[in-house]
Amino acid sequence: MRALLCKSPRMLEIVDRPRPEPHNGEALVRIERAGVCGTDLHIYNGSQPYFEYPRIIGHELAGHIELAAPGGALKAGQQVAVIPYLACGNCVACRRGKTNCCQTLRVLGVHTDGGMAEYISVPEANLIAADHVTLDAAAMVEFLAIGAHAVRRGAVQTGQRALVVGAGPIGIACMIFARLRGADVTALDTRADRLDFCAREGLAAHCTRAGASARDELAALTNGDFFDCVFDATGSAKAMNAGFEFVAHGGAYVLVSIVRDTISFADPEFHKRETTLLSSRNATREDFETVLAALRAERIPTATLNTHRAKLSEAPGLFPTWIDPASGAIKAILEI
Repeated sequence: MRALLCKSPRMLEIVDRPRPEPHNGEALVRIERAGVCGTDLHIYNGSQPYFEYPRIIGHELAGHIELAAPGGALKAGQQVAVIPYLACGNCVACRRGKTNCCQTLRVLGVHTDGGMAEYISVPEANLIAADHVTLDAAAMVEFLAIGAHAVRRGAVQTGQRALVVGAGPIGIACMIFARLRGADVTALDTRADRLDFCAREGLAAHCTRAGASARDELAALTNGDFFDCVFDATGSAKAMNAGFEFVAHGGAYVLVSIVRDTISFADPEFHKRETTLLSSRNATREDFETVLAALRAERIPTATLNTHRAKLSEAPGLFPTWIDPASGAIKAILEI
């Protein structure tokens, strides 16, 4: 079995491994598409904080069931997307159905070997039928589900103003699902090319370049009210701290990105707004189902989001280019 192994920062290679054998309750999936996530690029670059080398990477995965779990609901030959969050099922979060924030959560391709490989064996509970969508679309379900979960956390409603700070794939996913809920969406980013992409593809109604004048521009755009819900998808502590001032009185702030740092805010400003502060971690099966329903209804421009593609064997030579902002990569898909 061929797999993409990240041996150390800036060191990727295709290796041969034995095909995994499924255990009780597991299904063997023949992986056919894998999305390249920002996490994968951070792993390659050596800037992913929760990672140990070497590791087979990849957690945005789609394919067909090769061997079904005995007695399970899914059958051999079914097209599936992988839910890459391995939860214990027993902790306080899991007992409440919040498997996305399990106390001992392991994510495929981060805490344990992932799926940029020809086969992967996973619990059937971590598979979801992805019929009536393309394989490419099925491989995008995971990152889109993160956006869907964040928007659900923020309880975005029709007619509200939503600001998404950070116009990478996760930020774009937040834009898509905030827009599907009827919000007026604004994108804020330092990169003009990302903002141009969002404007051109209709992902955001308004696009603002981050900088010294951004606050005044956002104030003018909202008549001084600012935003009912602000989402941070930057991975920058400085940006996360700054985002508090963009929240409207009575509004919510959802931190989708995570940093190894301290986030702080001015308590008087926080209190006078009665700000709701939320974190948003990963996604649940409900969010995966939400994404698949939107994909089947052709409400997500997956062909546009898929800006780059390659064979698995080509990946070691292409990661150095995809990590460069000049590549214009939004979502790269690997054909396994």
